[in-house]
Amino acid sequence: MEIILKYFPDLTETQKQQFAALYDLYTDWNAKINVISRKDIENLYEHHVLHSLGIAKVTRFAPGTHIMDLGTGGGFPGIPLAILFPEVKFHLVDSIGKKVRVATEVANSIGLENVTFRHARAEEEKQLFDFVVSRAVMPLADLLKIIRKNITPKQQNALPNGLICLKGGELANEAMPFKNKTVMYDLKDYFEEEFFETKKVVYVTP
Repeated sequence: MEIILKYFPDLTETQKQQFAALYDLYTDWNAKINVISRKDIENLYEHHVLHSLGIAKVTRFAPGTHIMDLGTGGGFPGIPLAILFPEVKFHLVDSIGKKVRVATEVANSIGLENVTFRHARAEEEKQLFDFVVSRAVMPLADLLKIIRKNITPKQQNALPNGLICLKGGELANEAMPFKNKTVMYDLKDYFEEEFFETKKVVYVTP
């Protein structure tokens, strides 16, 4: 939990309590339904919560923004972002029902009121959003093909509507077809831990 306060020192008491509750909730749920690799659960705050919040280091969402978290798994990056941006609406989608259940139970346990959930494949979701966020669920080209239909033309943020995803490793080839529409942010510029050395936030306008 300290690592969250290190980079986000201005949290409200409610936000601190919500973030603090995540460890026990995920540890408990993970024992029943594996959403985080067992050996990684003790790194929950660094590898999952803070990683998710990397998106908040590159943009601040305006109140009233609608965001879909595609392939949310157990709720990343959607749940940490929903805690940080209580006035933004998040819709968490995953094709695996038991993972959606974990994310739903965690959100309900900490009293998150700005999240909705859907057990569905990405292709089935027809709602419109300002942004789609995702954590390395598939190559950029495949992701963009699926989510173009979900991006609303109506703008309300400083950053134009689009896709924001968390990825790692060598991305030059993957981003090549969209190079004029892509901005990459190195998370090592924001977080000093070694885990973030190769991690990036990739923003693409569809």
